[in-house]
Parts: sequence; structure tokens; C-alpha cells
Amino acid sequence: MSIKGFDKESPIRFVLIFLSLFVVFYYFNILYFGITSPGNHYIAFLDAHFNYIAGLRYLLLHSSAQILNWLGYIAITSNYELLVVGHGALRLVYSCLGLGVISFFSAFVLAYPKKLKVKLLFLATGILIIELLNVLRFVLLALFWNKQGGQIVDHHTIFNILIYIIIGISLYIWVKHDDKKRADAAN
Repeated sequence: MSIKGFDKESPIRFVLIFLSLFVVFYYFNILYFGITSPGNHYIAFLDAHFNYIAGLRYLLLHSSAQILNWLGYIAITSNYELLVVGHGALRLVYSCLGLGVISFFSAFVLAYPKKLKVKLLFLATGILIIELLNVLRFVLLALFWNKQGGQIVDHHTIFNILIYIIIGISLYIWVKHDDKKRADAAN
């Protein structure tokens, strides 16, 4: 039995699931960052054994450094920084990891009424592309960004605008692909 307005294809159901998932994903990441960072509510065991945030930071830093090394630059990393000899250094803080963007993307894909297999494939591909674009951003910033200048808009804002445009276009195509298949099947 289905409650009117909450069947599988209901826009109200989609919005409620999307918002719920987004809030859970977004704030879980913030909470987890808090409990794996030394301070008030620090849990050393989680930090030492299950710190996916530090793992993601490590992967992003070392991937960026490897690309820069392949391009002929000397790139050095630490737990939080990427240094390119003769160019500059970047410090990867929590907001650089793309977890907010991934929370939005994941919530939308999982809330949308499609088969689970299709959702999981699109989700994995989308997250991989988001992080590859993030690595590209770090490579470009390491080579060309001058933090001494008086920028009106910082690179986080520019990246977020671009990534949300790319996500919006991708989600539109992904959603419309089913509409086109349904229309073709009806004809």
C-alpha cells in the first residue's frame, strides 16, 4: 500500500530522501572529521584505523604530486601540504577534499528512482570524476596560483561553481536518459 504522493516516482518522496541523505552525509563527514582530529572529542582508535578523510587527503596529495613529477616538476608532500619546487605550496584543509560536493551528488543519485545497479555505477563514476577534477585543480594551483594577490573570488568558489555546473549537466543527462528510453519504448 502506498501513501498518496509518496510512491516511488513521487517528486515529494525524492526531495525528502535527497534532503535527508544530504544532511546525513554532509554532517557525518563533519562529525567524523571532528572525532578524528586531535581536540575535544578525539577518538584515537578511529583516527589510527578508520580515518577515511586522512586517506582521501593522502590520495589527493600524492596523486597530484605524481602528476607534477611526471610533468617534470619536483613535488614534495607532507600530511597536509603539496610543495612544488620553484612554484609554491598548497595546504589541503578539510574544505579542499570535495566531501560537501560528493555528499550532494551521492544524495541526489541515491534518492533518484532508478535501479540500484545503475545508481551505484553512476555514483562511483561521478565520485571518481569529481576527485580527478580536484586533483587537476591542485596541479594547476600548485603551478599557477599566487596567494599574495588580492583576489576577489578564491579558488574554492571558482572550483565549486564549475563542479556544480558539471554535476548539474551530468545529472540532467542521467535523468533525461531514462525519459528518452521511456518515450522510445512508448512509441
